[in-house]
Amino acid sequence: MSTRKISQLMLLTGVTFLLVACASQPAYRAAENGGYGYSHRELSQDQYRVQFRGRGDDAGRAMDYAMLRASELTLEKGYDWFDVASRDTLVNNQQSEPSVSVSASSARYATVQDCGLLTCTTYQRPVPQYGAGVTTMGDSRSTVEVIMEIRMGNGERPSGQNTYDAQELYSRLKPEV
Repeated sequence: MSTRKISQLMLLTGVTFLLVACASQPAYRAAENGGYGYSHRELSQDQYRVQFRGRGDDAGRAMDYAMLRASELTLEKGYDWFDVASRDTLVNNQQSEPSVSVSASSARYATVQDCGLLTCTTYQRPVPQYGAGVTTMGDSRSTVEVIMEIRMGNGERPSGQNTYDAQELYSRLKPEV
């Protein structure tokens, strides 16, 4: 077997392993180093910022995962319910043309959906991106991110469209193992 064929076989094997590794990761998991998955940050004793970032552009699924994490966190902290004070959904679609080149930076736009009690406003904002890479075939990548600020509480749950019973929501959204 020639050196060229061995190199091609090794490249194909490496790409196959990479694709299998990416495909085998569960969608709902803790984010590591700002990657895909959920994360949270404490704002005060009963207020948190919950984020979920996923591959693709399924905003509904990303919202479900963010809500699932909010309900888990609420229960972990010993509270009964949570209220969503603010919620943003960012969808980023990035596509590149087939080429063999190295780029130092490129411009991207994120679609931001800001939802209030009655309506949603959608707009695009530039997202700076810096890095270098080689694109050898057409590539299409999308990410979706949901960012929510929640306030937790115990006892009687306030009435309102953005207030949720943590146990009930967790039971409805929990991933099947």
